[in-house]
Amino acid sequence: MKRPLAWLLGLFAVFGFLRRRHEAVAATADPRAEELRRKLDESRSLVEERDEFEGAELTVDRAQPAPEDPESRRRAVHDSARATAQQMRKR
Repeated sequence: MKRPLAWLLGLFAVFGFLRRRHEAVAATADPRAEELRRKLDESRSLVEERDEFEGAELTVDRAQPAPEDPESRRRAVHDSARATAQQMRKR
C-alpha cells in the first residue's frame, strides 16, 4: 500500500456512493403502495359486511328440503312425462 491517502479517499467515495444509493431507494417509495394499502383495508371491511349479510340469508338446504324418498320423486317425474307424451300422441 504505497498510497494510503488514495486508498482512504477511494473508500470514502465508495462508501458515500453506496450510502447515497441506499438513501435514494428508501426515499423513492412506490406511490402505488399507499393506494394498495387503502384498497386492502376497504376489502377487509367488505368481507366482514358480506359475511354478516350472508349470515342472515336462508341457506339452500333450509329453503328447499330434500324429498324424503328419492324413488317416489323419480316415479312421479316419470308418470308426469308419460302423461305428457300420451297427450302429445293423441293430437
